[in-house]
Amino acid sequence: QVQLVESGGGLVQAGGSLRLSCAASGRTFSSRAMGWFRQAPGKEREFVAAITWSGGMTYYAESVKGRFTISRANAKNTVNLQMNSLKPEDTAVYYCTASRWASGSRSSEGYDYWGQGTQVTVSS
Repeated sequence: QVQLVESGGGLVQAGGSLRLSCAASGRTFSSRAMGWFRQAPGKEREFVAAITWSGGMTYYAESVKGRFTISRANAKNTVNLQMNSLKPEDTAVYYCTASRWASGSRSSEGYDYWGQGTQVTVSS
C-alpha cells in the first residue's frame, strides 16, 4: 500500500514558477516509477511527467518538455515537479501517482495509487 500527499500548488502569474512535492508512505516507494498527471476543468486527465524507480530516466508530455522537471529522492520517499515558465493552459489539478512497475508509463492505467491532487492556477 502506498499513500501519496501532494503539496506546493497555488496561484502564480504566467511566466512564474512553482514546485510541487509528493510525500509517499510505504516500503515499496523506491521500487516504483512515479508520475504526475493533471486534469483541467471539463478535460480528461492527462500525463505530465514520469520518472523510473532509480530516477535514471524521465518522460514528459510534449506540452511541458523543457519547462517542467521531475525528480525523486528515494531516501526521503519524495517526488517533485519543478514547473517553470508557467502558462495559463497549465492550470489544472495536479496528481501524484505511483506505478505498479519500475519503469515509467504515459498511461494512467499503469498507476496503482493516486494522491488527492493539488490545484495550480496560472493567471495571464
